[in-house]
Amino acid sequence: MNTSLESLYSTCSMQSETAPLLQNGQHACSPLLTSGTRTLQPQVSPQQKVQRSQPVHILAVRRLQEEDQQFRTSSLPAIPNPFPELCGARSSPVLSPGSLPPSQSTAKQDVKVFSEDGTCKVVEILADMTARDLCQLLVYKTHCVDDHSWTLVEHHPHLGLERCLEDHELVVQVECTMPSESKFLFRKNYAKYEFFKNPMNFFPEQMVTWCQQSNGSIPQTQLLQEPRHLQLLADLEDSNIFSLIAGKKQYSAPTDHGFCIKPNKVRNETKELRLLCAEDEQSKTCWMTAFRLLKCGMLLYQNFRIPQQRKALVSPFSTPVRSVSENSLVAMDFSGQTGRVIENPAEAQSAALEEGHAWRKRSTRMNILGSQSPLHPSTLSTVIHRTQHWFHGRISREESHRIIKQQGLVDGLFLLRDSQSNPKAFVLTLCHHQKIKNFQILPCEDDGQMFFSLDDGNTKFSDLIQLVDFYQLNKGVLPCKLKHHCIRVAL
Repeated sequence: MNTSLESLYSTCSMQSETAPLLQNGQHACSPLLTSGTRTLQPQVSPQQKVQRSQPVHILAVRRLQEEDQQFRTSSLPAIPNPFPELCGARSSPVLSPGSLPPSQSTAKQDVKVFSEDGTCKVVEILADMTARDLCQLLVYKTHCVDDHSWTLVEHHPHLGLERCLEDHELVVQVECTMPSESKFLFRKNYAKYEFFKNPMNFFPEQMVTWCQQSNGSIPQTQLLQEPRHLQLLADLEDSNIFSLIAGKKQYSAPTDHGFCIKPNKVRNETKELRLLCAEDEQSKTCWMTAFRLLKCGMLLYQNFRIPQQRKALVSPFSTPVRSVSENSLVAMDFSGQTGRVIENPAEAQSAALEEGHAWRKRSTRMNILGSQSPLHPSTLSTVIHRTQHWFHGRISREESHRIIKQQGLVDGLFLLRDSQSNPKAFVLTLCHHQKIKNFQILPCEDDGQMFFSLDDGNTKFSDLIQLVDFYQLNKGVLPCKLKHHCIRVAL
């Protein structure tokens, strides 16, 4: 009897592990147990009941699974919700497209950028790329020095207008307002934020003096509240200020210092342009800077501070530099050693001449293969400067002035060119106090050797590279040191 009961109990236990659950959560019994007049219920311990227990399906889960099948679509793959228990009775455990976070725009667009020599490059940019980001990308692609003075120029040849884009402007938005014949130019602009450094050169003296008295410091923020009367000329929110390329010829302007307020909706029409003209270049720069300050406000100052903040993050340690007084000169050591400071100008000029003689004796002109160059030293000194960015070849006086104006009227901006009056001479074009001056570089001969000089032979140099290097460290007879050189980059 006991043996038969144990065999029946083992059979029931084996079937209970695989038997399906009924709707009430109980196991379906075997026909062997249900046959007869009564059911055998063996006595088992509580521990054995726990071991035989199985997970019970919840009806709510089944209902959610049925709703899951109803909400699935063939076009959009279902995304399972990792927390279905948080769903309400009317919500689905599958994430709908509206519940997902909005995806960021990854639209790309091709933009064509031109250089001053007519070459162009097509760049693929994102829709949210700013003018500063595009300039840094072009600097990287052209292997230029990133001194944060590069800018993107909006050029309209049909209207004779151009302007420099602000660093925070979106390139794609600006391109949408440009007609088909307009284009972007990649150019230097050293005066982009110069008014924050030297406001006296850009604004009337009484304005700067009043701001300093009221603020007690450099008027970087006070100047932003000055030119509010410009709002009477145009809607500044939907307009931009441009320089006239040829105001006298195209618009019969009384002077060459014209500028224009152009609404963004204007394409090729000239009826809605607000044409203005200043008496001199300083007044024109003052008005255009005032318009930028009124339109952009503190964004300009933030753009000005960004390169300085990045530089502080990249190089937290700075090397102390010995300051040199304005009256002292630096005698350059052309052998590669550090220059020494000499307070006496005459002594410095003599030392520079001696260093130049010593450098010529030590140096041997070598070509790329390591053999002695076939060019004579005197011949090489007359052509070696043509490889430098600051030399612009045979251009006219007017063209050199136009390049200086385009790249910013800041102190120390210069270029060298061939002289039109003397085929053996050269001309140094220099900007000082927003005025452009020209200095002739004449050749002179001493002991059978050819030299170049700016001061009638008092300071001589074997080539123009030495001359430029010297005046970058010493003012000499010039009104200021050579600081920035005009450059044209081929894209």
